[in-house]
Amino acid sequence: MPFLITAKDVQSVLSYPLSLKTVEAAFKAFGQGKAYQPPKSYLTFKDGDLRSMPAYINAPNMNIAGIKSVTVHPDNHKKFGLPTVMATILLTDPKNGSNIAVLDGTYITNMRTGAAGGVATKYLSRKESKVMALIGAGMQARTQLEHIMLTRKLKEVRVHARSEKSMVRFCREMSKVYPAITFLPEPDGKKACLGADIITTTTTARIPIIRKSWINPGTHINGIGADAEGKQELETSLTKSCKIVIDEWLQASHSGEINVPISKGKLKKRDIHAELGEIVAGKKKGRTADDEITLFDSTGLAIQDVSTAYVVYQILMKKQKKPKHIRLF
Repeated sequence: MPFLITAKDVQSVLSYPLSLKTVEAAFKAFGQGKAYQPPKSYLTFKDGDLRSMPAYINAPNMNIAGIKSVTVHPDNHKKFGLPTVMATILLTDPKNGSNIAVLDGTYITNMRTGAAGGVATKYLSRKESKVMALIGAGMQARTQLEHIMLTRKLKEVRVHARSEKSMVRFCREMSKVYPAITFLPEPDGKKACLGADIITTTTTARIPIIRKSWINPGTHINGIGADAEGKQELETSLTKSCKIVIDEWLQASHSGEINVPISKGKLKKRDIHAELGEIVAGKKKGRTADDEITLFDSTGLAIQDVSTAYVVYQILMKKQKKPKHIRLF
């Protein structure tokens, strides 16, 4: 019978450094051809969607398969007091097909997404980057910030969101965590972006909100929010001007930041520089010049979820904090 691993169990062991390390290793395995996944599939509802995300990783110290079921309902906070994103992960032993654990996947989803931004920032941003603009001030903005802080020594973070209240709250809360950093709520998106070394977008926009004219040479952009068909945070002329790095072609072309330009014929596959896994694995180079504008298009890969869930499972077993067995049938 599989173990049931609750959100509390996950949060007790999954730290930001562990999340970053695990996701970087997953991207490396993917780049080396040691991790496998079909693109995520979607069931669309009136108010949201359900996504199915299976993966198999066969790399040193990690031989595991699994599947994540994740829902995205943008109005959940307002209508039901629930998170926008909720998930469950099932881990399977590839040696015999037995299910070994069922994990709450909501916290893992937030953490592994933030970690992907951290990994991309490590390989694509300028090492001396000091100023970041966060476009969006929700939970994902925080996990992006926390993971990026493990790779870059930021001095100033500008926070732009539709809600002034959320901007102010985010800055107040994060100032307590990082007192040496200046956090600035910025109602003007253009002012937030101008002069920023790193820009991270975590919105649900379907009409571009970031303009090419706002972006300085040498900027690195993490495009996190576009994770479904029709979503787009950057205007197409900006995307076309970037060195584009994606997480995976089939997903990104269908539902990532590049999906709208691709569907309109404004971008082609040949315009994509690399997948992030290829860069982490050393097969392709990341940033090669200080004046390049780099873009990481993140859609979220099942290998991130399965690898992170497996590491959580292993730690809990070693600590003998064994969660409860559950009977599935």
